[in-house]
Amino acid sequence: MKNNKIKNLKQKIKNKKANIGIVGLGYVGLPLALIFAKNGFNVTGIDIDEGRIRRIKKGTSYITDITGAELKRAVKSKKFKATKDTVCIKQLDAIIICVPTPLDRNRRPDISYIRDVAEKVKENMTAGQIIILESTTYPGTTREVLLPIFESTGLKEGEDFYLAFSPERIDPGNKIYTTENTPKIIGGISGASTELAQLLYEQVIKKVVPVSSAGAAEMVKLLENTFRIVNIALVNEIAMLSNKLNLDIWEIIDAAGTKPYGYMPFYPGPGCGGHCIPVDPLYLSWKAKQHGFKTKFINLAAYVNESMPKYIVHRLEDILSGQKKPLKNSKLLIIGIAYKKDVRDLRESPALKIIKVLKKHGAQVSYHDPFFQYLKVKGIDLVCAPLTKKVLTSRDCVVILTDHSGLDYGSIIENSKLILDTRGVLRRFKGKKSKMSKGKIFN
Repeated sequence: MKNNKIKNLKQKIKNKKANIGIVGLGYVGLPLALIFAKNGFNVTGIDIDEGRIRRIKKGTSYITDITGAELKRAVKSKKFKATKDTVCIKQLDAIIICVPTPLDRNRRPDISYIRDVAEKVKENMTAGQIIILESTTYPGTTREVLLPIFESTGLKEGEDFYLAFSPERIDPGNKIYTTENTPKIIGGISGASTELAQLLYEQVIKKVVPVSSAGAAEMVKLLENTFRIVNIALVNEIAMLSNKLNLDIWEIIDAAGTKPYGYMPFYPGPGCGGHCIPVDPLYLSWKAKQHGFKTKFINLAAYVNESMPKYIVHRLEDILSGQKKPLKNSKLLIIGIAYKKDVRDLRESPALKIIKVLKKHGAQVSYHDPFFQYLKVKGIDLVCAPLTKKVLTSRDCVVILTDHSGLDYGSIIENSKLILDTRGVLRRFKGKKSKMSKGKIFN
């Protein structure tokens, strides 16, 4: 019986007859759903957000990396449909869970979305299905949380159903590395689950890398993002020190980058944003505490990066003070509020923290970001200001927090009284910079 189930599921996957379900149609789930649909699978997207379901049906994309045309094409082909109804899980062969895993108020892992989905799957699961978790979480979640929920049905993992973890590797706005050409890590609870998950992803992704267990796959994701948070914190600290020493951090990074071995450039900024970097390593830190281990590097890196917004405000205060201008009542223009360039994404954006601190200090804050015509979140209520000469000349200082492509940086240089460039984007405009009065641009 066991061999028949796995044999049937394998055959369905190979023949692209397997019905795929993607739970959570955000930055991870929606692109994955469209890739499966593009490769001939019938895909059902499941999401509790009725607004997303309506937009999908209309072919209106809400994600930077997905065009409206792609979405319309998938819906029109009838290979992709979206629903809020979890009863459809009964008809699925593979269920891939891509829901958020934020931190709670105490900066501890919040896996309530995963648990909620698991309960819905449990209510509707049938023998012969494979369930794969892609949501980033702490090592042990798949085995310690999901497995008991699913096996409480009386079905047995590795015989009646299959369970695996595959960490998402989405980099919003990256035009080179997409879901399809980024190697996919997979690890199952059982060997059969690893084998099936590998087979499934191999139908749509160029390279699939199996590891020994679901726990190992969970740890891979956290190692990747911990590597980044630590190195970003290091370069942020070096940037702060370089400012004290009156050295140009961007020149130093460029020079260090000429070394062909033993060095990888990271770049400072106003803080870490997005779902992954500010959040994922803290999942590992929390898990370590459960085993009596203190992650000193992770905790220190998180502290440094979380302090950057306040550091930027202090830098701005010093710059204005040099012009005999107090921060209070200063007219400031923030350039870029997204957490990274060229994406419509505010998750954990340091710009939001900076704006809140500036307003608390009595500054008059406006912003420009081509991806957001208005900003109404976390007590902030602003409308995007046009990037015109009139707006630029009327501000006491322009603060570049996100270096979106396509902005007229030449005009920003020519028409701004003062500029704090936290991303080093103005390095490319040497000619324009040389015409400016000394001390007008600060890094």
